[in-house]
Amino acid sequence: MSSVSKADRKTALDVASWSFNIVTSVGIIMVNKALMATYGFSFATTLTGLHFATTTLLTVLLRSLGYIQNSHIPLPDLLKFVLFANFSIVGMNVSLMWNSVGFYQIAKLSMIPVSCFLEVVFDKVRYSRDTKLSILLVLLGVAVCTVTDVSVNVKGFLAAVIAVWSTALQQYYVHFLQRKHSLGSFDLLGHTAPVQAASLVLAGPFVDYWLTEKKVYAYNYTTVSTFFIILSCTIAVGTNLSQFICIGRFTAVSFQVLGHMKTILVLILGFLFFGKEGLNLHVILGMVIAVAGMIWYGNASSKPGGKERWTYSAPSDKSQKPDNLLGSTETDEKV
Repeated sequence: MSSVSKADRKTALDVASWSFNIVTSVGIIMVNKALMATYGFSFATTLTGLHFATTTLLTVLLRSLGYIQNSHIPLPDLLKFVLFANFSIVGMNVSLMWNSVGFYQIAKLSMIPVSCFLEVVFDKVRYSRDTKLSILLVLLGVAVCTVTDVSVNVKGFLAAVIAVWSTALQQYYVHFLQRKHSLGSFDLLGHTAPVQAASLVLAGPFVDYWLTEKKVYAYNYTTVSTFFIILSCTIAVGTNLSQFICIGRFTAVSFQVLGHMKTILVLILGFLFFGKEGLNLHVILGMVIAVAGMIWYGNASSKPGGKERWTYSAPSDKSQKPDNLLGSTETDEKV
């Protein structure tokens, strides 16, 4: 009876984690879309710095309340994570500016195979045939939904490569650092958020001026635009925390695959609230294919052999350790 209730509790926490991430991620995308498209606040890097500054304030509060324990991350590990994370943010903005929307979407889709590669190389993870095919089905569905015009240039391609690899490494490191240093999501965020906030708030205005030729200090801050900036920062706290929770409980690959549900919701909400992206038969077909792939992935990766970490030990006959999608909070059970 206790094992059943424990499994039910874990499933409930998994669902709650994903729901938290989807709601906050879709929410911040819609708020930022209104802020940038309607009110002309095009300073994405600076805004991200403000997001992490707000998140830092939360971590200070949580530490004072005892929810964040005293822990240590070696400075090289912390700097590598911040480097990957900041390159991811700037790289994505530059990639969007220098590439067509179609190629930008293809670059985002390529994060899944790159994340798979990192898990295979560093974690010795092996995927079953069904798991691989389900990932391909998700990629196909999202591509049908989002990829339109595709044009490539050299500097745009280089920006996309930097963005994809830095994002994949950042997400891999979220899981890696939690497992390596036995850290909870709150603990890791308490280490990384202040450093990211300081670096992005300082560098953000210069990066944004380079990208947009506009100065953040010269922007006309109205009451409504300021409200949207504050709302964006508030939602970002949940987005940052939920990302760490989800990748900690699952993996970067699962986070990427199932996270494309957010792409579908953004398309739907964009049509409902902004009326610019048409939900034609082509887009709806892509959504159906992607959702079918996500369901297949969840089922295939949770089966024995669907997704396993192989360990090699000479004295023992046990050469592999099975692991599934619904990882628990125990670090040795997560992939």
